[in-house]
Amino acid sequence: MKIFVVYHSQYGHTEKVAKSVADGAKKGGADVTLLTAKEAIDQLDSLDGADAIIFGSPTYMGSVSAGLKEFLEAASKKWQSQAWKDKIAAGFTNSGSQSGDKLNTLGDIYLFAMQQSMIWTSMGILPGNNSSGGSVDDLNRIGAYSGLMTQSNVDEGPDKAPLDSDLKTAEFLGERVAQVTKRWINGK
Repeated sequence: MKIFVVYHSQYGHTEKVAKSVADGAKKGGADVTLLTAKEAIDQLDSLDGADAIIFGSPTYMGSVSAGLKEFLEAASKKWQSQAWKDKIAAGFTNSGSQSGDKLNTLGDIYLFAMQQSMIWTSMGILPGNNSSGGSVDDLNRIGAYSGLMTQSNVDEGPDKAPLDSDLKTAEFLGERVAQVTKRWINGK
C-alpha cells in the first residue's frame, strides 16, 4: 500500500504536521513518500502509483497557500485522464488562529480531490476540548470532521508549535487513511 503526503510549508509548521501524518500512515502499514508541493510537481507521474494521497497546506488569507495551489494547478494534467480516480484522499491544514478559516482550505483541497474523482477520508474522530472536562491536550482539539486542522501560535516557530495534541491528531489521520486505504484495496 503506497501513500504519498504532499504538502506546502512556508515556515515549517505545516511540514511538522506533514511528518506526523506520514508517521501515522507508516503505523498503519503504508509505504509512505513525503513530498513538498514543489517536489510533487517535479515528480507528478510518480503519484499515479499511489493508493492514497494526503494533501496539506497552511491556511493563508482563508485559503490554500500559493505553493500548494501551484501543485494543484500542475496536477490538473491528471484530470483529463482521471489518473487518480478512486485513489483515497485526505487533507490537512495549519494556521495561526483557532479557526483562521481553515474549513475553506480543506474545502479547496476536497474540491480538487473530487474533481480528480478521488475518495475522501474524514477525520473519523469526535471533537475534543469541547466540554468543561476537555483540554487542549485532547485529540482533535479544534473539532474538525472534514480533515485535520492544527494551530500554531504566530510568535512560535516549529520547534514549539503546533501542540503535541495536534501532532498526535495528525498521526491519527495518517493511520486512519492507511486503514481506509487497506479496506478499499482489499474490497472490505
